[in-house]
Amino acid sequence: MREKKAIGCSTCCLMDRPLEEALDLISSRANFAEILSDGPHSLFLAEETCYSFDLRYTVHAPVADINIASDNEHLRRAAIRVIMDLAEICDRIGAERLVVHPGHVWGEEVRSAARRALDRSLDELAAAQGDANVRFAVENMGAWDVCFFREPGFLDRLAGRGLGFALDVGHAHVNGNLEPFLEEGGAIHVHLHDNCGGRDDHLACGEGTIDFCRVMQALPRSATKVVEPVSFHQYESSLEHLRSVFP
Repeated sequence: MREKKAIGCSTCCLMDRPLEEALDLISSRANFAEILSDGPHSLFLAEETCYSFDLRYTVHAPVADINIASDNEHLRRAAIRVIMDLAEICDRIGAERLVVHPGHVWGEEVRSAARRALDRSLDELAAAQGDANVRFAVENMGAWDVCFFREPGFLDRLAGRGLGFALDVGHAHVNGNLEPFLEEGGAIHVHLHDNCGGRDDHLACGEGTIDFCRVMQALPRSATKVVEPVSFHQYESSLEHLRSVFP
């Protein structure tokens, strides 16, 4: 049961509330929260809120208006600056992981340029990792053609730079490669949610077709684990399902 209590909840399911209310609700059920630092939960606006709670933290970098693979160098640099500034906040609040999306491309005609831009961003994140206490963890994406990092082969690009890997179980399932990701291993952070293999529904664990007994057995014990649900009720039901399949 101790392992389940270590599974946190993302504030993504509580974006309709101020961060203080979201963390208050999570702290009533768990000792670990992942803050989606976007919109009303932006840590650039609400850092002080974190100090009011006795919680372990991980942080998810903004997903809106951020693209570390932008072929527009001005926008790419701005995205990296946001992540670097957020890493400083993570260090102050004691966050263990900073989850980063790998970027996207909006046209095949610029895919090569975007791939080179992503490599520059990964190099810069790797260089900054040495000065930060928080570990950067780059997340695998779902079945959207515009996104980078959908296949396990991308892991070599992270490992070669000393960057961490955040395994999104639901994203891997919709891409049909969850098992290869589990076999590769090495995740330092995990997003847990379910789907039926067709789309990224962010269902509660047990509501879709993912074999969470297999998932939990394969994950490194040292990896931080977070349920990323649509509603807070789904967090609670996810924990019940995980207890039933992996006592």
